[in-house]
Amino acid sequence: MGRRHAAADVSYPRWIWIVAAGTVALLILGGGFVLRMLIFPAGPEGNRDGGGAPPAASPLTQDSPASVPGNPPCISLNILTSLENADMVRALAAGYTAKPRSVDGKCVTPAVTQEESGVAANKVAGKFSGMAAGDKPSIWLPDSSAWLRIAAAADGGSPVPQEATSVARSAIVVAMPETMTATLGWDKQPPSWSEVFKMAGEQDIWERLGHGDWGKFKFGKASPLVSTAGLLALAASYGAAGGSAGGVDGMDLHAPSLIDKVRAVELGTSHYMATPEHFLWHTRQADDAGNVSEFLSAVIVDEKSVWDYNRGVVSEDGKTKHSGPPPKEPLRAIYPQDGVYVADNPAVILEGDWVGSQLRSAAQDFLAFAATQQGQDVVKASGYRSAQGAVDAGVASTGQYAQTLQPLPLPKAEALAAIKDSFPEVRKRARALFLLDVSDSMVQEPGLTKLQRAKDAVARALEHFVGDDEIGLAAFSHEGDGPLQPGIVTPVAPLKSNKEDLISKLNGLQAVEATPLFEAVSRFASDQAKEYKESFINSIVLLSDGKNDTRHPGDLGGLSEQLSHQNHSTPVLVFTLAYGPGADVATLREIARSSGAHYYDATDPSRLEEVLGELVTSF
Repeated sequence: MGRRHAAADVSYPRWIWIVAAGTVALLILGGGFVLRMLIFPAGPEGNRDGGGAPPAASPLTQDSPASVPGNPPCISLNILTSLENADMVRALAAGYTAKPRSVDGKCVTPAVTQEESGVAANKVAGKFSGMAAGDKPSIWLPDSSAWLRIAAAADGGSPVPQEATSVARSAIVVAMPETMTATLGWDKQPPSWSEVFKMAGEQDIWERLGHGDWGKFKFGKASPLVSTAGLLALAASYGAAGGSAGGVDGMDLHAPSLIDKVRAVELGTSHYMATPEHFLWHTRQADDAGNVSEFLSAVIVDEKSVWDYNRGVVSEDGKTKHSGPPPKEPLRAIYPQDGVYVADNPAVILEGDWVGSQLRSAAQDFLAFAATQQGQDVVKASGYRSAQGAVDAGVASTGQYAQTLQPLPLPKAEALAAIKDSFPEVRKRARALFLLDVSDSMVQEPGLTKLQRAKDAVARALEHFVGDDEIGLAAFSHEGDGPLQPGIVTPVAPLKSNKEDLISKLNGLQAVEATPLFEAVSRFASDQAKEYKESFINSIVLLSDGKNDTRHPGDLGGLSEQLSHQNHSTPVLVFTLAYGPGADVATLREIARSSGAHYYDATDPSRLEEVLGELVTSF
């Protein structure tokens, strides 16, 4: 199966290998990619619509487990998947191992790991550099062929093969609280993507419609650098800006006029978060507090996440799921009238030298199970449409799924890469104040102190921002009963003018004594609100290793009330990062929640740079 790369495209022959019921068959195609089976190509450029229309329905094969299980030691089959579909893949692994399996006379043990989609694509493209061969995955199952295409187009000879098995399908939709959906009339007449983005830009729309108590229109998107929903939301922005939701491949994505239009579309975004799960976690917190409008008006997510939310399942980090009662106000999945992108959950057996013949056979056996009636029943029970588009009736009711989908064609690899790479240029600009705790606990350790680690991590995080972002630096402590110091170190200003000064003064910070946490956040959040700029994401990045330890006035209740009030009209998002095992996690969570931002955990100090790097993707 020869592969060629030209402008990130891959040429496909008109024959493919089909894995079915544990066997391999060669299917000859007379013309085009017409299959009457569940498994169809969804690889780098193999599936022409990349998760669009499913293959025509055909009777599914039945699972054919072994008569007796193979002998130990079992083949360890490593499967890498995304945050979004990890539960489904684990359920498939459980269904697979519930019956006896035998490959080359051995049992098979699937081991599922999950990564943010963009992070996983980078690791795959780099052939998992630095990882032991035995730990590398044999199967990669992201939630969209978009990441296969991006990884396959990378330099250095990607291990992504030409063909993939579409395991499940989930549409990328606009999710809104039901009352807001009805107020706009979108429950009866869905909007176009252009109308969605236009509405997001009308920050006073709720006041004009008689719901001033809902505050500004708060529109969220996940980061296209790591999230499928974020990447395809940005593709939808390009489609809307270029006048054709499904015509992205035909646009000059580098044209200054188009870039300007996309940048204008992105101004309607209230803020970005790393993953859709982050948004839904905070939406549920706002719902529990009795006012979901304090956090969310609309967010672009996959429809399976709407199902999860409406049945009471949310996740703070995208990995650990928390189950509770259904929300007071469910979300409505809105399917724009000009079509939706569909995450096709493609599985590939990687073509790395670490995937020997035995592992390949085990991988084929597992994917054969996923294609059976029993495997697809697991898919549907997990909140997904089957690879043929079928959906469980109970799932569809809870998630309010559309009966049928109007799929948009997934852009080609070159277009996807251009869209992803353009994010720093087109995203809404940040107005961020880095706020560092410089109490004496930051230096109470030998060797590389926590304060020095923090300085290094902040300096590296600055690389995420561009010259037009407005960034500043402040720090807080005090001696005895003295005033908060040093306060503002570098005023918030365009990074292109103050980066050198900011880094110099960052390096000069010294630890002092106390931790006036509440006073510092209250003061600087108030200052940021007074200088609020509508066309920026106004925020504070708070890094603290302790708790409020001071005789200065201030309490958490008053601070939370202040931040919540500001969030209504001049939202200043206070992203909090707990640094080190002594950090007051509960307090930092509450500060982030009341401001409408997200809490990040670096209580393991060695993870600080990684966690701060994830945090700044929220801009």
